[in-house]
Amino acid sequence: MKLSDCHNSTDFRRLAQKRLPAPVFHYIDGGADDEITLRRNTEAFESCDLVPDVLAGIETTDLRTTVLGREIALPIFLSPTALQRLFHWQGERAVAAAAAKFGTYFGLSSIASVSIEEVARLSAGPKLFQLYVHKDQGLNDEMLARAKVAGFDALALTVDTAAGGNRERDLRTGFTSPPRITPGSFLSFATHPRWVLDYMLRERFELANLKDHVAAGTFKPSSIGDYIDKLLDPLLDWKKAEALRAQWGGTFCLKGVMSVADAKRAVDIGAHAIMVSNHGGRQLDGSRSPFDQLAEIVDAVGDKVDVICDGGIRRGTHVLKALSVGAKACSGGRWYLYALAAAGQAGVERALTRMQAELDRDMKLMGMRTVADLSRGNLAWR
Repeated sequence: MKLSDCHNSTDFRRLAQKRLPAPVFHYIDGGADDEITLRRNTEAFESCDLVPDVLAGIETTDLRTTVLGREIALPIFLSPTALQRLFHWQGERAVAAAAAKFGTYFGLSSIASVSIEEVARLSAGPKLFQLYVHKDQGLNDEMLARAKVAGFDALALTVDTAAGGNRERDLRTGFTSPPRITPGSFLSFATHPRWVLDYMLRERFELANLKDHVAAGTFKPSSIGDYIDKLLDPLLDWKKAEALRAQWGGTFCLKGVMSVADAKRAVDIGAHAIMVSNHGGRQLDGSRSPFDQLAEIVDAVGDKVDVICDGGIRRGTHVLKALSVGAKACSGGRWYLYALAAAGQAGVERALTRMQAELDRDMKLMGMRTVADLSRGNLAWR
């Protein structure tokens, strides 16, 4: 299977699975507990159908939307995800460059493997910095200051990590950052020599924004669950979130809001946007999907903040359904991480090309020229 054989997210996933050692692949692919929420995130889009208008006379479409204070060329962006140089040696460099080329947001995680400053140098496109609040307040202050100086357009505070999710696939495969080869995983690493050579012979893997403060993840192998439980601040609350919003001083987003009550509190503390997200089904299993929660959150606060549907996106039609409900934009991680693992920057660009083509074609088939034309009148609920 080659990159040219990849036409959708399932194809990219299949190629990624071929190219990655099992512990690394299953880290991308897996969720918490029984992975009910992981599956539900995508399946939720089947709860309604698109109802197209015909004879609309549309030759070209306009996919632009304004979100987080910036106009973006596509109504979907690349959500912040950790450890990207484990998936392909180009890592965040590839994803940032691809996002800039397509005129949409790149989200950089606190737990990234490329630094804030390097991403800023590489990409003139829209950039979002995602903050995990650590127990080390000096580290939090430093990351905020660095992102501000580097010119990041917005800050997303992740709010759904009071404890690490029970990611049982990682427990079975022994996944850690940096990778630790165990008797059980040795064969999988040995049968992926290209990945091993890239990891061993290229620049040393590190958590570029954290390495000077914490050993875990760079010098000391750690699971993501352990990292969250030992190093992140479990006492993060609304008062601290409001203080971080004031400290940042710019466009501020809460990532991980799933209830109407919390959406309203986000408005109260001065947030400009919320990402309706359950962390890709990697935290609380059995929770609702972002799409299932979207309508009531949009109805409650959609006229006050940008509401972003984050998670489960695999198709252009999923994006159109979320926009029809009232989201300003969508975001996701796995849909581009599979492509990154499959072929680096070329893979991410192909995933973006396919998504752009799907959105353009589906808008024409819906009889809509701009994303602002979409509404709940285009949907029929099952």
